[in-house]
Amino acid sequence: MSWAAGKTVLVTGGSQGIGRSTAIAFRDLGATVHVSGTRGSASDYDEPLDGLTYHRADMAKREDREALSGTLGALDVLVNNAGMGRADEYTMEGFEAVVDVNLNAVMDLSVRLHPALRAAHGAIVNVGSLSSFLALKEAPAYTASKAGLLGLTRALADKWAPDGVRVNLVAPGFIATRMTENARKDAGYEARLLKAIPMRRWGDPSEIADAIVFLASPSASYITGQSLAIDGGLMLR
Repeated sequence: MSWAAGKTVLVTGGSQGIGRSTAIAFRDLGATVHVSGTRGSASDYDEPLDGLTYHRADMAKREDREALSGTLGALDVLVNNAGMGRADEYTMEGFEAVVDVNLNAVMDLSVRLHPALRAAHGAIVNVGSLSSFLALKEAPAYTASKAGLLGLTRALADKWAPDGVRVNLVAPGFIATRMTENARKDAGYEARLLKAIPMRRWGDPSEIADAIVFLASPSASYITGQSLAIDGGLMLR
């Protein structure tokens, strides 16, 4: 029997991309999986969410985070995957909106769900980015929020280790998702990008999902406060 059978998992932003792949991976291991998204229902998404419990919850809204945390009851794994970037991050409106979703919402939801995770001796996996380590000059809010998420991961891991709650972070590189679709359609840009990646390819969402499942599993029982870059070797450059 899989270690995840009978476990309860929440994946924020689990309706598409890395979040959906992660939710499906946990589902296929026998877990009860809840996912959040901003659309009205699961049927509003292009890809099916079969076997997943969908919650409409906008991570930018404190009341939605409160409502979501109040519906779950027991929880073994929290994957803080929901995130965003904007074109206007050099305005305070844009900067604050991105930081609120990518960092403040993670703190809020993690604290709200800490009692359930403590009872389960559970795990949190935060989805950062290579911008947790590297600067994206056109995305100051995204960079600041993902770098802050790395620091938050370490602080929560230290604080909650005595409670039996492990907290880690994955830092995806360039992954073939809807968010990178335009870059993949631009042949010239894609060629320059792939040249910078030693493995010379895009990552697949399932490759991030596998790492998240590992960090949440008993196989990682002595790992906390750590970050794992999954980038095809890009940070070697």
